[in-house]
Amino acid sequence: MDALKLIAQENIKEEPPVLNIGDTVKVHVNIREGSRERIQVFEGTIIAKRGSGISSTFTVRRVSYGVGIERVFPVHSPNVVKVEHVRSGKVRRSKLYYLRDRVGKAAKVKESIQ
Repeated sequence: MDALKLIAQENIKEEPPVLNIGDTVKVHVNIREGSRERIQVFEGTIIAKRGSGISSTFTVRRVSYGVGIERVFPVHSPNVVKVEHVRSGKVRRSKLYYLRDRVGKAAKVKESIQ
């Protein structure tokens, strides 16, 4: 068990990004294709956060060509290069799974003015 804790301490990021539910973010992900590497940007709304410590994750949802796409990113993954904050959302829930059933403008999250 101590070996797992040591590995977790080595891989944990010093300053993890500040992520709130309902925020629109751009996640820069390192993609490996054979011997090549590239950075892919995935922009969407954070609909869920779960876990704590090294195993914490967040789920980002976007609609592309009429199809909803959700990706789960580990917060402390070395493949997540950076997370850009685009805008803040005004929500009253910790999980926004109800957005899966909404279409068009109804699937948007209001922007919070701070």
